[in-house]
Amino acid sequence: MRSIRKPAAAVAAALVLTGLAAACSSSSGEQPTTPGGKTAITVVSLKPGSEQAAFDAFEDQVRQFEAVHPDIDVTTQEYEWTGPTFTAQLAGGTLPTVFTVPFTDGAALVERGQLADITEPFSSFGYVYKFSKPILATGQGKDGHIYGVPTDAYGVGLQYNRTLFQQAGLDPDKPPTTWDEVRADAKQIAERTGQAGYAQMTQENTGGWMLTTMTEALGGRMQVANGDKVEATVDSPAAKEALTRLHQMRWEDRSMGENILFNWTGINQDFAAGKIGMYLGGSDVYTSLKQQNNIDPNAYGLAVLPLAPGADSGVLGGGTLAAVNVKATPEQQKAAAQWIDFYYLGKFVRQDAAVQDAKTLADSGQPVGVPKLPIFDKATLDQYNSWIQPYVNVPLAQMSSFTRGIFDQKLAGEPPAQAQEMYAVLDTVVQAVLSDPNANVDQLLGQADSDVQTIIDRG
Repeated sequence: MRSIRKPAAAVAAALVLTGLAAACSSSSGEQPTTPGGKTAITVVSLKPGSEQAAFDAFEDQVRQFEAVHPDIDVTTQEYEWTGPTFTAQLAGGTLPTVFTVPFTDGAALVERGQLADITEPFSSFGYVYKFSKPILATGQGKDGHIYGVPTDAYGVGLQYNRTLFQQAGLDPDKPPTTWDEVRADAKQIAERTGQAGYAQMTQENTGGWMLTTMTEALGGRMQVANGDKVEATVDSPAAKEALTRLHQMRWEDRSMGENILFNWTGINQDFAAGKIGMYLGGSDVYTSLKQQNNIDPNAYGLAVLPLAPGADSGVLGGGTLAAVNVKATPEQQKAAAQWIDFYYLGKFVRQDAAVQDAKTLADSGQPVGVPKLPIFDKATLDQYNSWIQPYVNVPLAQMSSFTRGIFDQKLAGEPPAQAQEMYAVLDTVVQAVLSDPNANVDQLLGQADSDVQTIIDRG
């Protein structure tokens, strides 16, 4: 086993110097075999900035894998997916053998032939049939073959700081359940603590992601599919209401603080530091808050996303695909599939794998038991949760609003076409509303709707 502590950002920066030469290399420039004749693969590990104990636990898992597969040599690489960084790595040919992408990227990458077909090696594990068909489809091609394997799914929830709630005179066991309550609580937190009562991501496609989340929660959709035709519906009453609410909290209530340029990493950092009362984020974010930001578990709370009345309102859900570099050799593809089974998926269907994974993480003080949504079915997830129960070390009681309520909420899903490109367009809309008190919401949405339709039509 070899370990590379090289952040993805550094890889992207190197592309500026290496240019097209990197595109001619194999995955991350590695050779398909080592001097000892082993199959060599590079796999993504944790996000840059994670605590050393988290990296140590990951390396323990690599050693466990190599003990079972002595013919495979694994090199690890730090990795955090962002739209711009991933695009640079993809263009430069520097992605590792095994990497991860959001559900939203699967279809386009498959269509462009940028992911390896791992149907044969992955099907040998015997549980492909157990996947939820819509979730498996996020990594399948039109030919039905598997190019990306779903590893986890999440629903967006309301992250909230219990300490700030208490300091503001709010009951941390009764988080807001409506958008009006979110606004009122945010205002009270800001007035009584001096911190931002509510914050919103706005950069690196996250602004569009969260605006889409709010729009769906208010009963709207950013896109509508009719057969093979997808229509942009960005300019909708629900999107206007979402932006209007943000504008009111920012400029009328003054409850959002002065920093409005947050990416995923930045908002997590400020939240863990006690500078933000509430924000929207995936139900799995506690892991990163612990590993990267050393959050106080007593301060953390997770509630279900407030939904407007009506049949159309829903929770945006998404997830992660594990994929294999298209330049990998057949031997590397087989080894990569074995790693995906070992690290990501086997634990959901095999008790011994679940216990080994949970124990390794718990022994290193890493989060075990963070809320997940099913990638197979709820019964399989419930069984997995029962296997790992002795090792759970996250404050589940403080997440009970989410874990009790999420399965009663409608999952709306992410937009079907060029979602990440759409999110990038919507970043600028959210930034404009939060940076300009005189922003014209109707004009911004009208232009964004036109821009997004152009992107969809271009394909």
